[in-house]
Amino acid sequence: MIELSNIDYRYPEGDFRLAVGQLSVARGRTAAIIGPSGCGKTTLLHLIAGIIPSQSGSIRVNEVDVQGLSEAERRRFRIRNIGLVFQDFALLDYLTLFDNILLPYRINPALPLTREIKLRARTLGERMGIGQKLHRHVKEVSYGEQQRAAICRALVTEPEILLADEPTGNLDPENKRVILDILCRYAGQHQATLLVATHDHGLLETFDQVLDLRENGQ
Repeated sequence: MIELSNIDYRYPEGDFRLAVGQLSVARGRTAAIIGPSGCGKTTLLHLIAGIIPSQSGSIRVNEVDVQGLSEAERRRFRIRNIGLVFQDFALLDYLTLFDNILLPYRINPALPLTREIKLRARTLGERMGIGQKLHRHVKEVSYGEQQRAAICRALVTEPEILLADEPTGNLDPENKRVILDILCRYAGQHQATLLVATHDHGLLETFDQVLDLRENGQ
């Protein structure tokens, strides 16, 4: 569950402003965020994930007041509850795709890295079509394969919240549908909330909701 109200975020420098009056995505639902480049789609995802704090308003994720958490508490909450697909992938070049997928378990002692988790990571890689390349390092695979590894990393912890920033941006039309179907099916099977920032209007019919930032307090 994601609930935002009266968000008014401004960068410390410049004239950028993101204003959101009300936004709500229920548990088990899928939603797309649309709007022109520079309107704040990525910023909105980062606010929900607690990567950056909002100067005003309320952000509740799974009944937790994200605004009321310290930076360390937001980080722990994010690792335990949120799967993130970054627009730039945020993969570590010196690791293999397999180790990048398992990274949440390497950096958080509260997440035990078991044999079952390693099997889950390999299974995700197979489903994403990169099973034969999990041993390769980031720079040895294509951007599309890096993107699929980033999606595997977001799913491997089986999060209740999925936030994806242009998760199909580097994929061909066929693979776009495959990846989006995997994300939506995950949300349905796990009663997870999926929020995707996208500029691809051809994919919007897939989602339960479409949230246009131009109509939400901008």
